Amino acid sequence: MEKKNTPVPQTATLTYNGRSIELPVVVGTEGEVGFDVSNLYAKTGHLVYDPGMANTAVCKSDISYIDGENGILRYRGIPIEKLSATHDFIETAMLLMNGKLPTVEERLNFGMLLTENANIHESMKHHFDSFPPKAHPMAILSAMVNSLFCYDRQFQRMIDKDPTLAIDTAAANLMSKVRTLAAYSHRAAQGLPYMFPDPSLRYCSNFLHMMFSEPYRQYIPENEIDEALNLILTLHADHEQNCSTTTVRIVGSAQANLYASVSAGICALWGPLHGGANVAVIDMLESIHRGGLSPQECIEKAKDKNEPFRLMGFGHRVYKKYDPRARLLKTCCDRVFKRLKVQDPLLDIARKLEELALKDSYFIERKLYPNVDFYSGIILRAIGIPTNMFTVIFAIGRMPGWIAQWKELYNDQNSRLTRPRQIYIGAPLTQYQPLTKRK
Repeated sequence: MEKKNTPVPQTATLTYNGRSIELPVVVGTEGEVGFDVSNLYAKTGHLVYDPGMANTAVCKSDISYIDGENGILRYRGIPIEKLSATHDFIETAMLLMNGKLPTVEERLNFGMLLTENANIHESMKHHFDSFPPKAHPMAILSAMVNSLFCYDRQFQRMIDKDPTLAIDTAAANLMSKVRTLAAYSHRAAQGLPYMFPDPSLRYCSNFLHMMFSEPYRQYIPENEIDEALNLILTLHADHEQNCSTTTVRIVGSAQANLYASVSAGICALWGPLHGGANVAVIDMLESIHRGGLSPQECIEKAKDKNEPFRLMGFGHRVYKKYDPRARLLKTCCDRVFKRLKVQDPLLDIARKLEELALKDSYFIERKLYPNVDFYSGIILRAIGIPTNMFTVIFAIGRMPGWIAQWKELYNDQNSRLTRPRQIYIGAPLTQYQPLTKRK
């Protein structure tokens, strides 16, 4: 559905208690209209109350675009369906971070940078020994990414002299090392020896090699597996101002370095309401399978307000139509299971739940469609990724988006320290008697 290019007034009038002020109107490329309230408090002494910032645009960005009403996601203006069909995760990352798709030479040069930066400093391996054996890999990943700054002396020296080169070099460092750190966190928890990166392997295959290879037997995934993981990373690369991305920008607004900002984003992503959603889908499917419930019974329970059961993986904060990423992953899921010849009862349950929900008026009226988490967890499970590593995969995929958002903020001459206000609802001025001093 095309949006009409109707003229938009340059200002909007806000009237309160007999007083009116003019608010500038900001219009986006796709016709989104926003009211600029950045000077509202200075002019009126009043605030805007918006819990969760669901109605607040915290920045202007040209990185990704979502039209939730029509199920649209674009990176730098390119529809995700076309981009994922013709370009891999690394090319997508370069598009997000640099604003354009790379040439063949640029792609080769960046690939060389990834290869050169794949290994971590030997002393960093000792950090893994400081974590308990069963430490969550997201906790390890956040801490290790933060510590990377201590080893990147070039970034510290160059950021003031040549910020573009410093950021691009740090981006390659992060993009490459995050795989190694993620794989090592898994192997450390399993008590397995670390596997060095293999420069002959592609980005995703190299990660899976470091995850699953044994000292005398290298794991090299089938093409369908490499392509499936590549697609998952591509579809997670950026998604406007979600919780973790906004966290990266908020931390970056304090002029915190790229590594610290991304580390904070990893912590935000860890939350079950954000990056942990596909884990919740698997937990739900396993619970259904163990309990012997039929998909139809689950649908009925989900519609009953008195039932605690929740249908995970349906609905989205933004999308009010079928999540375009979920549609792509559904097709990918079929390819993976066909190639691996896997019979997974969870997949059968998931397919039947989707079939029933898409025909049910309750879900249709509430625009509850499958989202990206519904199928990504099933694919990762088939590949052999442990459930506690699902969110880590999400973090690897989101890395180029976080870097692009931090870079955009850094280059914005009008950026300000993020400092929200609050509506105080505590006690008024209180009279009290101070405690007498003890003798």
